[in-house]
Amino acid sequence: MPDSTRPLAEGPHAVIRPYTYDDGPEFTARARESRELHSPWLFPPTTDAAYAKYAGPLIEGRGRAGFLVCERDPERPAGGAIAGFININNIVAGAFRCGALGYGAFAHAAGRGLMGEGLGLVTRYAFDVLELHRLEINVQPGNTASIALARRCGFRLEGFSPDFLFIDGAWRDHERWALTATE
Repeated sequence: MPDSTRPLAEGPHAVIRPYTYDDGPEFTARARESRELHSPWLFPPTTDAAYAKYAGPLIEGRGRAGFLVCERDPERPAGGAIAGFININNIVAGAFRCGALGYGAFAHAAGRGLMGEGLGLVTRYAFDVLELHRLEINVQPGNTASIALARRCGFRLEGFSPDFLFIDGAWRDHERWALTATE
């Protein structure tokens, strides 16, 4: 398990580090503050119990990796306030070496460039450290902020998948965006 007291990667304004169980109170408070920003696309945990269930597999499991995007703070080497989160789900090794990204910004950090910097750090970490070859992002077509982030970070639109993911009680269409290590 990576050392949560040190960032996994740093940029000029953001750092990425692994989730910890101790992050629950800040994460859930930020998720509650960000309900309007996230709805109807995303439903991060807003209670301690829900956070433990959500973060546990990212902290302890295999087949996925979770990263908190934090504001860079010279006083705190592991980063300051949590600005958002980026998860690599469904990691497949072998000949495929691919993972599916999911992410969300918190309201206090939205529009400040921290998630773009964080996604760039996670992408490099995934390709260089996790040795993945391909990352995919699946986005609902109306989620213009998420699509803009994918585009800014160099992901290309690969297609459209009707009824792709079950979200908020219904099957939702998604655009498929991807980036490979060779791009």
